[in-house]
Amino acid sequence: MSNNTKVIKQQHSNNHLEYLRFVKGYNMKVLLWQIGVLIGFLVLWEVAATLKWIDPFFTSKPSDIAMLIGRLTVDGSLFKHTLVSVLEALIALGLGTILGTVVAIALWWSDFAAKVLDPYLVVLNALPKIALGPIIIIWAGAGMSGIIVTALTISLIVTILATYNGFREVDAEKIKMLTTFGATKFQILQKVIFPASIPTMINTFKINIGMTWVGVIVGEFLVSKSGLGYLIVYGGQVFRLDIVMAGVIILAVATAIMYQLISWLEDKFLKWRQ
Repeated sequence: MSNNTKVIKQQHSNNHLEYLRFVKGYNMKVLLWQIGVLIGFLVLWEVAATLKWIDPFFTSKPSDIAMLIGRLTVDGSLFKHTLVSVLEALIALGLGTILGTVVAIALWWSDFAAKVLDPYLVVLNALPKIALGPIIIIWAGAGMSGIIVTALTISLIVTILATYNGFREVDAEKIKMLTTFGATKFQILQKVIFPASIPTMINTFKINIGMTWVGVIVGEFLVSKSGLGYLIVYGGQVFRLDIVMAGVIILAVATAIMYQLISWLEDKFLKWRQ
């Protein structure tokens, strides 16, 4: 190997290390700013409530909320309510993803069925499903099952439409090539359609995290005797805004953790797309 080649490789290696240091520093800067914005907001909120710039009866304040979360943690109430809501959300999210993907595959498989069901899917997607909450609760039961079905109805149609559209956007030339070589429809689905649509399905899964939580909280507003939705409703009924805000904060944390978990899995298993 010539000296010039060694010098060029060393230069490329140094440039790459410098780039990695820049990316690491930039990401750390973003993280510090994110933490700073959050801390600044909490400090401003605390000061405003303490000095009566805002009415703490309607807004509570971070110190009261933190003390309440501590008390709920000590007596086990917070763990109980959070566990119930997370379990309902995970079940609804899993069922919605599986059923939505199965229906999307069926629509891709049969163009006739897709054309027949298309207007119904559009109407169901536009329908305010939260308004159907009381009916769903009556049909599915006034317990965990009714809450899960409520959350499922909110996320299912979105999963079907997004996944089906992802299937349709796969490169048609690849499908023609496999068809030319005699591939069956199942082989095309297995080798081309499904792998190419994984990023779309993951993005849909991320969207459905928030939508599923909406369904869970709405269901808990209506019938639940436990869960974060129940905690929020109870706090509103007794005019304890610290309870309401504590429930909202725990809900936000649980949603963020689920979202970050999916993002981590995406980074781990879809490195080939980078």
